[in-house]
Amino acid sequence: MHFDVESKLLIVDDLPENLLALEALIRGPERQVFKANSAEQALDLLLAHEFALAILDVQMPGMNGFELAEMMRGTERTRHIPIIFVSAAGSEMNYAFTGYESGAVDFLQKPLDAHVVCSKVSVFVDLHRHRKALKREMEALAASNRQQELLVQKLQCAQCELERAVRMRDDFMSMVSHELRTPLNTLYLETQVRKLHLAKGNLAPFDAERLPAMIERDQRQIRSMVRLIDDMLDVTRMRSGALSIEPKPIGLSALARRVTESLAQQAEAAGCAIGVDAEDGVDGTWDEFRIEQVLTNLLTNALRYGGGRPVQVSVRQVGDSAQISVRDQGIGIAPEDHARIFEQFERTDDSRKHAPGLGLGLFITRQIVRLHGGEITLESRPGEGALFRVSLPLQPPPQTG
Repeated sequence: MHFDVESKLLIVDDLPENLLALEALIRGPERQVFKANSAEQALDLLLAHEFALAILDVQMPGMNGFELAEMMRGTERTRHIPIIFVSAAGSEMNYAFTGYESGAVDFLQKPLDAHVVCSKVSVFVDLHRHRKALKREMEALAASNRQQELLVQKLQCAQCELERAVRMRDDFMSMVSHELRTPLNTLYLETQVRKLHLAKGNLAPFDAERLPAMIERDQRQIRSMVRLIDDMLDVTRMRSGALSIEPKPIGLSALARRVTESLAQQAEAAGCAIGVDAEDGVDGTWDEFRIEQVLTNLLTNALRYGGGRPVQVSVRQVGDSAQISVRDQGIGIAPEDHARIFEQFERTDDSRKHAPGLGLGLFITRQIVRLHGGEITLESRPGEGALFRVSLPLQPPPQTG
């Protein structure tokens, strides 16, 4: 196995000729030799570089080799550097024992045997290279493990999203079936009753006075189904990015009054009075059909959950924007649900108890408002009603795509 890690070697001796001689012995390819003629100079080099091996002369003026080794062993950065001591003193000085006590891995007597020096240095250089290569491999393995963990997390998130999508699809189909069944069952029962009357020759239910109410009941059920289908189509368009707006100059106050009038019968059935406070001259460039859809959704919700109490609509200009507010005095919405109810198919538990629905109205409303470069906000607490406020720039942003 080949390692391309450069090894740095430190030699410390107070005699320049010893440094030159030792350098000549240990230098080689992928080795960088640093020389220090004192312990103080060696310390400076030790702080600046990472060494594979330090060869220290024992007998130096000032701080000797043993004292330098003690300092190296006391510092985290240098405590693991292998140390070989070199001394010209005879064995009777017992330097070898002291050197091993100071943390040396080997002890050499002068004059040095060139073959022995080269062999020992090669061993420590190879150990250093193996250690560095192993460290790199461990780091690479750790990085690989982190990537695998991230991949597993992503797969788990994807699985959760898929499971959520499947649940949403099943819930959606269940809700659609339920929502469509109600008006369809009503229409079917109406036709069955009419069929029985006709079979018996009873034409009284079809006289001129009763026909308008009969037609209105049929139209109300048909409108419910059409609105449900339109909501589903809008959500499909939004998912594919195909929902666009066609802005043109319109008067917002007149539009608000028109929508309010169109909901008069629904307001009467809910027992709610709708008040309109609309400034004149609030004109801008918007998609009339889509803004009408926004206001209809907000007012329909206010009538559904308003508890039979008055609903207030206001339209005014604030700076370069128009502001539409719809306030009811109904069941209210808990703060923790404020963000959630703007997502598709999301409804609060209280709203499900009060009225049927798919949970698409506010999602569609927010998307339409955003397409116009505006924003919708909610202020509400349980039992205190709800205030939805829509802010629309007088001029929408340019359409892209």
